[in-house]
Amino acid sequence: MAHIVTIAGSPSATSRSAAMLDYFRRELEHVGHTVHAVSVRDMNADDLIHGRYDGDSIRAQVAQVERAQGVILATPVYKASYTGVLKLFLDVLPANALQGKAALPLVSGAAPTHMLVLDYALKPVVAALGAWSIHPGLYVMDQQFQAAQPGSAPTFTPELEEKLKTVCASFAHLLENVIPSSM
Repeated sequence: MAHIVTIAGSPSATSRSAAMLDYFRRELEHVGHTVHAVSVRDMNADDLIHGRYDGDSIRAQVAQVERAQGVILATPVYKASYTGVLKLFLDVLPANALQGKAALPLVSGAAPTHMLVLDYALKPVVAALGAWSIHPGLYVMDQQFQAAQPGSAPTFTPELEEKLKTVCASFAHLLENVIPSSM
C-alpha cells in the first residue's frame, strides 16, 4: 500500500479544505494506505517566510513528502489563487520534490469562477515540482458544505460526500494501479 501525505494549505484551523483532507485520510487509511497529515499553519512561520528549508518543522515535513507515493494538497481560494502559506511551503520544497508521485489538488472557494485556481495556479506548481501524475482534482464551492458550529469542522452535503468518495476512489486506484511500485 502507498504512503500518502496530505498538505493543508489553509491558515484556519477549521477550514473546508482541511475537512476534505480529513475525509480523504479516513477513507485511504480504511483501505490500507498510510497517511501523514501536514498542516502548513502549524509550521514555524519564520522558517517559512525566510525560506529556511533546513528548519526543524520544515525538514520533518519535507522528509514525509519525499518518501510519499501520493500527495494531496488542499487550499481555500484567497485573492483568486491558493493561499500564501501553502505557497511558502511549496517554495521550500526541493526541486522535483514530487517526482514519481501522484498528486491530487483540492480547492474550496466561494464562486464558480474560482475553479480556475485548479488549472491556472495550483496544477502548474505541482507539475513544476515534478509530479508523475496529477489527478484532475476537485473544486468545491462553499455552499456544498453544511453549516458548521463555531469552532467545529464543516460537514458535507450528501452530494458533496458522494463526489468526495468518487474522487478518493479514483485517486486510490491511481496509486494502486498506475504509479510504478519502484518509485
